[in-house]
Amino acid sequence: MDLYATELMGAKAYDVGGHYVGRVREFFIEPAEAPNRVSHYLLSRGHFQPLVAKHDQVASVAVGKLELNVSERALELYRPNESWLAVQKDLLDQQIIDTRGRKVVRVNDVDLTPFRTNGNVELRLSQVDVGLPGAVRRLLQGVVPPKVIRKLQSKLPQGAIRWEFVNLVEPDPMRRLKLRITHEKLEDLHPADIAEIMEDLSAAERQGIIASLDEETAAAVLAELDERLTTQIVEKLDPEKAADILEEMAPDAAADLLGDLSKETSEELLHEMPGQEANEVRELLEFDPATAGGMMNTEFVFVGEASARDEVLEWMREQEVNLDQLDTIVLVDSLTQFSGAVSVARLLLAAGDQRMAELKMDPVLSLPPNANDKEVFELFDKYNLRMLTIVDKENRPIGAITVDDVVSKLLKD
Repeated sequence: MDLYATELMGAKAYDVGGHYVGRVREFFIEPAEAPNRVSHYLLSRGHFQPLVAKHDQVASVAVGKLELNVSERALELYRPNESWLAVQKDLLDQQIIDTRGRKVVRVNDVDLTPFRTNGNVELRLSQVDVGLPGAVRRLLQGVVPPKVIRKLQSKLPQGAIRWEFVNLVEPDPMRRLKLRITHEKLEDLHPADIAEIMEDLSAAERQGIIASLDEETAAAVLAELDERLTTQIVEKLDPEKAADILEEMAPDAAADLLGDLSKETSEELLHEMPGQEANEVRELLEFDPATAGGMMNTEFVFVGEASARDEVLEWMREQEVNLDQLDTIVLVDSLTQFSGAVSVARLLLAAGDQRMAELKMDPVLSLPPNANDKEVFELFDKYNLRMLTIVDKENRPIGAITVDDVVSKLLKD
């Protein structure tokens, strides 16, 4: 029969000889050893120094009672250990992220499943209770007999999350490092889902989430967040960490973010970024956000119009191309001037020896960087564009605006 954390807390503990040792005041998980196993039990009695029983020293566990397979003398004195996760202190009443349901919830109780091994019983954390039954158990524990509580809770709507779908919300940097050993499910979510989750958290918790993500995921999440929240988060990040995240962002997104920061902070972060990436972003910062230059991304794919379809595909396989955003390829002539664009769909369906110039879309469209955003919107609307090339005074491509950029701009305005 499964136990609940509230039923184990305060349980009386007896050693192998039946002698009373103390009450269970806390129990711990050691993430580095076993991410869901109760590894240690904190036992206290009166004014005596608390003792610790290891998972392999427990013979049986029941509601209100814990029996050991060793004598009291075999137990160690309790010493705090930062590598342990305390179930009561670190889980009960804490906010967690349900990575399967993509939402923030609060833990009311924890379900523990007993497993009998070689002469001892181990408890495994199976799920966390975020529903009404857990709240009722907490409220009535010690007031009403456990059997009565269980009968009452069986009639209530259940709300539980399996432990493997739990991601802990932890603002403290040291504890984040520890808990990250166990919970990295958050990075598997779509950045838009993480951003939506973060909007329900406090400022400190948002900082904790971003700091716990890898730089690539953090960059994608910041691109999805409201710009006000993004600014707050980046301003409080360590400059080196913030620069690493900016480096993973598309240049136009990085420029938009830096444009919302103070000039001093913006320059500090640019100084931390690698030279080439920093220069690309600086160039974009020179453009008014309400112009084509301010909307464009300097990272785009361009090839010679005389290239054959198979040559282009072979070349692209060797490049670090963002396949999720690759929709259109820009063409240049022998003078590296803009000569048209080819959709990826046309490219894939063409014959292997067909030249790119034969695949270009009509009409051939481009805009200078100083064109205002209304001109951009009109072209996208009139021709149902997915991408628009931006050219300099010599008609050389310097950037591209995608339909995503247009949508983001419209939503901000």
